[in-house]
Amino acid sequence: MKRLSLIKILASAILIFSGGLCAQIQHFEWQGKQREYLVRTPENYESLPVMFFLHGLGDNITRCDQEFNFPQVAADFGWMVVIPQALNEGYGSMWNAGLTASTTNDSGFLMALLDSLATQYPVNQDSIFFTGFSMGGFMSHRMAIEHGDRINAAAPVSGLITTYMANHTAVSPVRMLDIHGTSDPVVGYDGGSEYFGYQLGLSVDAIIDYWKNANGCTNEAVIDTLPDTHNDGLLFVRYSYSGNAELQHIKVIGGNHSWYRNDNVHDIDYMNYIHSFFTGKVSFDKVTNPTTGSLNVYPNPTNGQIKIDSENEGLIEIFDIQGNIVVQQKLEEGVSTIDMQSFPEGVYFFKEGNRVEKVVVEK
Repeated sequence: MKRLSLIKILASAILIFSGGLCAQIQHFEWQGKQREYLVRTPENYESLPVMFFLHGLGDNITRCDQEFNFPQVAADFGWMVVIPQALNEGYGSMWNAGLTASTTNDSGFLMALLDSLATQYPVNQDSIFFTGFSMGGFMSHRMAIEHGDRINAAAPVSGLITTYMANHTAVSPVRMLDIHGTSDPVVGYDGGSEYFGYQLGLSVDAIIDYWKNANGCTNEAVIDTLPDTHNDGLLFVRYSYSGNAELQHIKVIGGNHSWYRNDNVHDIDYMNYIHSFFTGKVSFDKVTNPTTGSLNVYPNPTNGQIKIDSENEGLIEIFDIQGNIVVQQKLEEGVSTIDMQSFPEGVYFFKEGNRVEKVVVEK
């Protein structure tokens, strides 16, 4: 009963009403129910990679089609984009990702829809991808767990693996990209919810451990950061794991329950990054803005004092691996010193303005 109440509150909290875009909604009968979906394709194609986009709780496909401009996405990527609609079971349109006791077989529906589309279009069966936001992220995890033998990669955004699905073994290693903000109040990084005091699923750290195990990944991550080109108060840190299938996690330090895009405000466009990950062409090159001076942090690695050369006065913020600010200190023009001898060993991020440096503390 408490689970149902949470879902009702969530539905009302993040429901977004549909926009005015007119789109040709198609229908597919599955287990005696008429299911709705939209398909967007480029003008010319011979073989089509397929990307499913799964909407959030209470959302709908026409609004998503308008907000994300999926006709343009399909044209830019040269891909088929499939936007299926979840059923409304009394508390908003919601995917059965294992959060409630629903008996709706959304997992089977989505794969049956793929099979049906493959009879109508030249689908590239070696390029099947799933992504989604919020509850759509929950469902993307489920699809990867249950159908990783057919799905080439998945990219959940602000979604978790539910406790129910955590008890299932992934059928196959599958390339995974998980994106989540550390300050998400709706679907918390710790698996709970700041609003409702409820555990929605595994913590993100536990989710990464789940996929490390499923994908046979090494324990140590390669850690880098997205170029901090906009003063948006966010830091995008990437953790990359190698194994039988690639695993990436982007921890958005300070990030909330949002799908960030390249709007001259943020440092990342999720859709473009996800596409690059799906195609294996993602790059996280470091960039320094030459108009704002340079930041030089040394020695690195360190077991004691860190010196920071700065051409200007400013404020240095040091984040630990969990995204917590552990030091805030004014920088003087010239050389400033920070004593890190008492810091636990590990990786820290030094951020000043638009510049970020990774520092390793060794004992």
